[in-house]
Amino acid sequence: MAPAVNKTLAVLAVAGAGALAYAVYFDHKRRTDASFRKKLRREKKKVDKTVAQTASSAPASESGLGDLGIPSADILAAMQRVKDDQVPNTPEEREQYFMSQVEKGEELCAKGPDFAVEAALAFFRALRVYPSPVELIMIFQNTVPEPIFKLVLEMMRLDVSDPSLSADTDEAPLSAVVEEDESTSNRGPPSEASSQDWDRVKGRVEGYFDVFPPKSMNVSTKTIEIADANGATVLKRILVADKDFSAGELIYKERPIVSALDSDLRGKGTHCSHCLRQISDGEAIKAEGDPLDSVFCSPECLTKLKTESQTLLFGPEYAIPVELNPNQDPESIKAREDAQAAFARFIKESGRAGIALAARFIARQVVNETAKLLPAGHPAIPAHAGEWTADGYTLFDHMERVRFLELTGKEDEAAHLRAILKANLQGLEDFVTDERYTVLLGKMAYNAYGVSFDGGRDDKPPFDLRPEDVELTRTPAGTARQVGSGLYIVSSYISHSCDPSALPTFPDGTSEMHLVAARDLKAGDELTVAYVDCSVHADEDAAQARYRRRKELARGWRFACPCERCAREAPAPAAVAAGEKAEEPELEVADGSKVEAVVGRVDREEALAQTTGDAAVDE
Repeated sequence: MAPAVNKTLAVLAVAGAGALAYAVYFDHKRRTDASFRKKLRREKKKVDKTVAQTASSAPASESGLGDLGIPSADILAAMQRVKDDQVPNTPEEREQYFMSQVEKGEELCAKGPDFAVEAALAFFRALRVYPSPVELIMIFQNTVPEPIFKLVLEMMRLDVSDPSLSADTDEAPLSAVVEEDESTSNRGPPSEASSQDWDRVKGRVEGYFDVFPPKSMNVSTKTIEIADANGATVLKRILVADKDFSAGELIYKERPIVSALDSDLRGKGTHCSHCLRQISDGEAIKAEGDPLDSVFCSPECLTKLKTESQTLLFGPEYAIPVELNPNQDPESIKAREDAQAAFARFIKESGRAGIALAARFIARQVVNETAKLLPAGHPAIPAHAGEWTADGYTLFDHMERVRFLELTGKEDEAAHLRAILKANLQGLEDFVTDERYTVLLGKMAYNAYGVSFDGGRDDKPPFDLRPEDVELTRTPAGTARQVGSGLYIVSSYISHSCDPSALPTFPDGTSEMHLVAARDLKAGDELTVAYVDCSVHADEDAAQARYRRRKELARGWRFACPCERCAREAPAPAAVAAGEKAEEPELEVADGSKVEAVVGRVDREEALAQTTGDAAVDE
C-alpha cells in the first residue's frame, strides 16, 4: 500500500466514529438552528472563495487547469459519467459507497498525474453523499494533494455552472446543498433517507445498552425521570444491580479509560503516570523525551500508556505510522516537539486534571481508530486496541452517552491540543473544535472519579483557589485526599447519595476500581455512591455536615441532593425560625447536567414507546 493511500481515511476514521449520529445532528441543526445556518454559510463562503481563487489562477479554458494541463473539456467529459451514476439510497449503501470512493481516490492519487482526473472524480463522488460537504472539503484540503484538490474544486464549479450535469438526477448541485437561509426552518419533514438514517442511529443507540455494560459485570442501566435546572422533567440513566449482593461483596471491577495524576504529584517520581500506583524510592522508570516528566512503576505500564496516548501527546516517536502519515520530515518533527512542549507547559500551569483526561481520551481514540486501517499484525497496533470496542462500538460511542456539565472554556485552550493533532496528522485538528472540546471537558468534570488508597493521603497542598473554582471528582474520601482521577464509563452511570448503596475502592493500590456493596442489595436496586465526603467531621454537627456536602455537590455537579438522608437531616421549619442556618437559595433540587441531543432523543422515544405500551396493556 502506498504511503499516502489511507491519509484521508485515517482522518475520517477518527472524526467519523460517530458519523451516522452526526448526519442526523447536522440535518436537525440545519433545519432548526439559525446560528448554525449562519455558521454554515460562513464556512461555505470560505469554500466559495477557494473555488474562485482556483478559477482565477487556473481559468477553465482550453489551456487546462493548473500545472496538470488538463483541458476543461476533458473534465466535463469525465463529469458526464457522474450524471449517469446511481446514488445509493439506504444509509448503509451510501456509507459503503462513500468509503469506497475515498479509498479509490487515494489509490489513484498514488499512481501519478495520469490518473489525476479519475482520482478527483472519486473524491467528487464521495462529496455528493457526505452529510456535510463543507466539512469534507476542509478535510480534503488538508489530506488530498493540492493539484487533485484543485481539480475537485473545479468539478464543483462546473457542477453549478453546467445544469445539464445534474439534469437527470434528484441530487442538487454540491454548492446548493449548503446554501441555507432563514427559510430553512420552515422546510418540511426530513426525507426518507434522513428517516432511514435516524432509524439506524436510533437502533444503534438503543442496541448499545443491550451489550453495555458487559453482562459479566452483573449490572445494567435503566432510565428515570428527574428535574433539570429549568424545572423541566428529563430522563436520566442510572445503574442497577442485576442480582443480589451481600454487604461487603464485590459487585464489579473496572479499569479507567483514561487517568491522570494530581498536579502536585506529577513529575515527582512517586506515583505511576499510568496506573497511579505509589513507587518506591529509586524504582521509577522515566519516559524518554517526555516534556510532562511522566514516570512509571513498570515497563508494562510505560508500554501501555505510550501506545494508548503518551506517544501521540508527549513522546518523541510518531504514534501514527508512516503508512498513514508520510510527512515525517525534520521540519514536521520540530513542529510536533514544539507543540508537545507548549501543551505540557499549559497542563502544568493550569493544574487541572480534566485537561489531561480530555487530551488522553482524544489521543486514545485517534490511536484506536487509525489502528483499524493497518494490516493485521502491524507493529503499531496496540495489543489492547480492542478494549472498549466490543460489538462494533467505539470509545466515541461510550463517551457520547454519558452526561456532561456545560462549561465555559478559556480562549484558545483547545488550540494547544489542535496543534499536537495537526503535527501528527494534518486534518485531525479540524475535529477538536472549541465546542467539542468544551463538551468533553464537561464530561470529565461530571463523571471523573478520584482515586485514593487506604483512606486517602493527608499531604496534599491546600487549594489556592476560590472554593467554586476547585476541580472536584467523585470520591467519598474527599478530593483533597486523592492521588489522581480517572474516567470509568460504567461507573459514570452511578448517581450520588449521601447514604450510598455502594463504595468505590482501590484495594490493589492502582487505579482499578472495585465497586463493593455497602449494604445488602436485591436485583433491581439502584447503585449509588457518595460523590463527596459525607462523614460528620469532628468540628461540625450533623446539620453543618449536611450543609457542607450539599454545597459541595451544588458547586461540583450542579444539583442539591434529594436523598432520604438529606431529607431526614434537614432542619425543621421551627429550628430555622429560631435562627439555625438554612439552605442557600440556589440549592434547589434540580440537575444541571445534560446528555447529547441524539442520545436524549432516543431515550425520550424509548420512554414514550414504553408508556404507550403500558397504556395499551391496561386497556
